[in-house]
Amino acid sequence: MIAGNMKILDLATLPKSLYDILSHPEFSLEKLQALPDGKYQPEGAKWFCNVGDSQTSPAETRHTEFHKNYLDIQLILEGEEIINYSLTNAIGQSAVEKKPDLYILNNPVLTNGILLRAGDFVTFYPGEPHQALCMVKAPATVRKAVFKVPKEII
Repeated sequence: MIAGNMKILDLATLPKSLYDILSHPEFSLEKLQALPDGKYQPEGAKWFCNVGDSQTSPAETRHTEFHKNYLDIQLILEGEEIINYSLTNAIGQSAVEKKPDLYILNNPVLTNGILLRAGDFVTFYPGEPHQALCMVKAPATVRKAVFKVPKEII
């Protein structure tokens, strides 16, 4: 897991492949904030980005997920959320695949949490369990961009 803010991207110590994605001219924070909901993928890129609104809710109502083939970069465009996570490898733990490469853990143990506000991002590598969209004080709408990066280009 790596966290940072788009305004001080150099401090995040990202691998070059991830830095190149987040510094891509089409995907600046301001441009992402202006995009309508949808999936965006630069021509020839293996990675893509989904932009949209979601609702936060109490952590006890949220699922915990991980991926085997993709890294997530979750970037807050508007609002705030808490993402709970663990620094353990969830691959091999009891889980159900809800969609391709979206595994929901049956009995997650999450030992950490991070508060994200507009411009903040966090990365979750394949196998890293995370519980997104946890409310801060009360349920609220959060607008975010979620980049899906195939593990072979990390």
